[in-house]
Amino acid sequence: MSITNKNIFYLLLLLAMIGWGISCVNIKVLSRYLDEFETMFFRFFITAITLIPIISYLKISFRIDLKSFLLVLLSALAFIGYMKYYFLGTQLGSAGLGGAFVMTLIPINTFIILALLREKKITKKDTLALIIGAIGVTLMLNILTFKVEEIFATHNIYFIIASVLWPMVMIISSKATNLSPIVFTFYLYIVTCVLNFLFFIDITTVNYGSFDFVFWINILCISVFASTFSYTIYFMGIEKLGARDISSFLFLVPIFAIVFGIIFLDEKINFSIIIGTVFTIVAVKILNNINFIPRKNTIR
Repeated sequence: MSITNKNIFYLLLLLAMIGWGISCVNIKVLSRYLDEFETMFFRFFITAITLIPIISYLKISFRIDLKSFLLVLLSALAFIGYMKYYFLGTQLGSAGLGGAFVMTLIPINTFIILALLREKKITKKDTLALIIGAIGVTLMLNILTFKVEEIFATHNIYFIIASVLWPMVMIISSKATNLSPIVFTFYLYIVTCVLNFLFFIDITTVNYGSFDFVFWINILCISVFASTFSYTIYFMGIEKLGARDISSFLFLVPIFAIVFGIIFLDEKINFSIIIGTVFTIVAVKILNNINFIPRKNTIR
C-alpha cells in the first residue's frame, strides 16, 4: 500500500474515533426525545440497514450457525444492559465524563474478568497497572472532593455497571469463531432491535412529532457515523494493522469525548477527571502492551 493510501487509512481511523467520541454527546441530546430502549431501537435499526450494503460489498456471507446465533442472543442481552446504563448515566451526568470513564474502564474490567475466569494470569506488571487504574478511576469519581454524594452519585454507578457489562459482550462475542466480526455485529443489532421491540417499547406511543432537525442529525450521526462507519473502519483496521496496533487509536476516544462534551454541551470537566483519564490510559497501555505510535510498514 502506498504512503498516500496509508495516510488516508489513518485519517479514516481518526474519523472513526471521533465518531465514537462524539456519540456520548449524541446520546445526551437524544435523551431529550427518547428513552433508552427507544434510542436503542431506532439507532440499531438504522445501523443494521446501512450495514447490509457494506457486508455485501465486502462479499462476506450472512450465513449464521445455531451456536453463533445463541452467542448473538446472549450478547444482545448484555448489550441491552450496557446501553441502558450508559444511556442513563449520560442522561443524568456528564457525557464527557461518561465517554472517558467508560471507555477507559472497559479494558481494565475486561482484563479483571478474564483473570477471574483464569484466562489471563496477573503478573507484577499487571498488578502495578491495576493499581494505577484504580487511582485513575477514583480521581475520575471526584474522590478529592471527599463528598460522598458526588463520589457515589447515581450516574457514576450507572457508568460503572456499563463498564462491566460491555466486557461481557466482548467475551461472549469472541466465542463466535465461525462468524465474521462485522456480521456478528450486524446480527447483534438486529436481535437487539427485536428484543427492544418485543419487550421494552411501544412504537405507537413514540412522539414522532418531536423529531426535529436536531434529532435527525444526532440519530444519523450515532447510527451511521458512530456505528456503521466507525465499526467498519475499526474491523478493517484490525485486519490491516492487527488488534494491538489498532488499540492505540482507541485512546483518542475518551479525549474526544471530553472535548466534545465541553464544545457541544458546555460541560465543565475538572482537573481531577483529566488526571484520572491519563492514569487509566496508562494502566490500559501497560495491561495490553499497546504502542501509542503505530509500527511502520504494518498495513497489508
